[in-house]
Amino acid sequence: MKTVFTTGEAAKICKVSQQTIIRCFDNGQLKGFRVPGSKFRRIPREALYKFMKDNGIPTDALESGKRKVLLVDDEPELVQVVNDALQADGRFEVRIASNGFDAGMMVKDYRPDLIILDVMLPDINGKEVCHRVRADASMEDVRIICISGMIEEDKVQELKLAGADDFLPKPFDVDHLIEKMCAQLDIETGVLA
Repeated sequence: MKTVFTTGEAAKICKVSQQTIIRCFDNGQLKGFRVPGSKFRRIPREALYKFMKDNGIPTDALESGKRKVLLVDDEPELVQVVNDALQADGRFEVRIASNGFDAGMMVKDYRPDLIILDVMLPDINGKEVCHRVRADASMEDVRIICISGMIEEDKVQELKLAGADDFLPKPFDVDHLIEKMCAQLDIETGVLA
């Protein structure tokens, strides 16, 4: 379990901008220390926990240390394979939605770090889900990886313009998906010991 965080890591955990964390650090609201001989700030886990409690920020991301993933797909076999792989990996907490409506409801409450989004949902297309997530300023840090069996380049570009951060064509290797997730979440690839 991590005991010291950078301002960027603290910002992701608190779901605020890095500038907000730096400002709170610099004005003394958030305790920590500077790395000797540099301007880098570091925040101990206990200080970050106290800051989050004092400011009413949910501490579940800090307590579990896991990144929250919302998996949105209506193919039970694929959902099972991806969910099993992410659970086995140990770095992710996963919730599942099988349609766009449920996904929309869960995004608000669950506040995921990353959404794995099937583009072809039964009730709404993935591009519309991307638009809705990106239209909510409180979710600007949510990463979105779209998955789909359709691989037309212009459609992939449309998804990226709508707010998708990455795209992975089906069928895919789950390890490749996890690599893309790690890249989007700025966490190291490879299973943690």
